[in-house]
Amino acid sequence: MTVRLDLNADLGESFGTWVVGDDEAMLDVVTSANIACGFHAGDATTIRRTVAMAAERGVVIGAQVSYRDLAGFGRRRMDMDPHDLTADVLYQLGALEAMCRVAGTRVAYVKPHGALYTTAAVDEPQARAIVDAVAAYDRTLPLLGLPGSVLLRIAEAEGLAVVGEAFADRGYASTGHLVPRSHPEGLHTDPEAVAERVVRLAVEGTVVSVEGEVVAVDARSVCTHGDTPDAVALARAVRSALEGAGVEIGPFVDAAP
Repeated sequence: MTVRLDLNADLGESFGTWVVGDDEAMLDVVTSANIACGFHAGDATTIRRTVAMAAERGVVIGAQVSYRDLAGFGRRRMDMDPHDLTADVLYQLGALEAMCRVAGTRVAYVKPHGALYTTAAVDEPQARAIVDAVAAYDRTLPLLGLPGSVLLRIAEAEGLAVVGEAFADRGYASTGHLVPRSHPEGLHTDPEAVAERVVRLAVEGTVVSVEGEVVAVDARSVCTHGDTPDAVALARAVRSALEGAGVEIGPFVDAAP
């Protein structure tokens, strides 16, 4: 049986004169783009331009929703009131949908960013706030998240579609959760090593944790962060290695409006 895998990246994260990554080059590699919605990164012009480039290439667009944390790039946990968090997620969905609409495409899925992603993986009130926003906005939108997480469990129980995600460039604990970026093995940047671990993930469904244990990861999409050093080289190496291993590369959801 042919294995099919989506490749995604966090894009649209530049802000004003602060340029993050090479969105145009990444969009030639990935099949899905998690585009910032302005709360952790992404000014209006950047978001609109990134959406337009994705639409031109037929890359599926997901809303990369986050805490309201421009200074911390959305990587600082915030103990938000769930009702406020639901409203913030809805606000971000609406902003990105407007940019998609004028580009002739749509928001096709939702993925939390940074600290919101890792918090919702274990914190029920925060996870439920995200699920409530997606359910209120559009129940057909899949939620992209960590396999086995609280977020995906609650979303599935609410009847939402869920998609498990793995990370090409992040270190895993034996629990299946991501280790902090501050960990010595928190971020992987060697293209050959990253490509090898993603092929293993696709073919065997496992990764090796920072403790040296084999961990099962049930993922249909793999992320390479757009702000990782040499992100484009990493993404190209991953795609080339997957195709060489006979893995079919394609999005997990239709981009059509």
